[in-house]
Amino acid sequence: MAKEVVPEAARKRRKPTKAGVVLSEQLIVETAMRLLQQSGREGLTVRRLGAALGADPSSLYRYFRGADDLTLAIADELIGRAMRGWEATGDWRADLRELGMRIHSAYLAHPQAAVLTASRVSGRANEIDADEVILGVLRSAGLPDREVVRIYHAFIDQTLAFAVLDAAGLALPPAARAADEAVWHATYARLPAETHPNIAATVPLLVARMNNSAYPTALDMLLDNAAAAIARARAADPGA
Repeated sequence: MAKEVVPEAARKRRKPTKAGVVLSEQLIVETAMRLLQQSGREGLTVRRLGAALGADPSSLYRYFRGADDLTLAIADELIGRAMRGWEATGDWRADLRELGMRIHSAYLAHPQAAVLTASRVSGRANEIDADEVILGVLRSAGLPDREVVRIYHAFIDQTLAFAVLDAAGLALPPAARAADEAVWHATYARLPAETHPNIAATVPLLVARMNNSAYPTALDMLLDNAAAAIARARAADPGA
């Protein structure tokens, strides 16, 4: 049976740990993210998290029902960091692009946490607020709600898919990452035109681009599609 999570008001009355730390959900999440950054997923255990906080591991269950509950809180923290300080400009395309880049960047700043959480739906406050904002940006452009949801679905899935793809590369051991990046120079750039004419013709461009994220390009392509949908909606209903 899942253990009962103590309400926030009760948590605030907790005494400091032996290390002089007053536990909070936020502190636990930040410490868990630090452990992920240092040691990867295998390094994030209740025992290690308790040791890093100077607390009995069992005390963490006052804040989280288990490891999965903590994972969802980390996911929500990443979204919260992405949204922090964002302000709408009233230009739907600029606003949506900025939101996408912010989310992508927030995940890449914590690649191990990104790989762990990008596929999850937390249903927590930051995620809900972000979804409300993104849907609002699209609706403000005058799209029918069916088109709003279609584009929102593609936007958020594309953003998180690229976030986890790019984060997985950053999460590799340095030697493995360097070896992967070197393949374009060491292998593709040496393929002869006689056997691989298309690669040979484009290899300078491939070498220049392929170790960088394609997310900005993919995002612009999605925004082009959204702009076309908006144009169609306005043509169908000029008074909208």
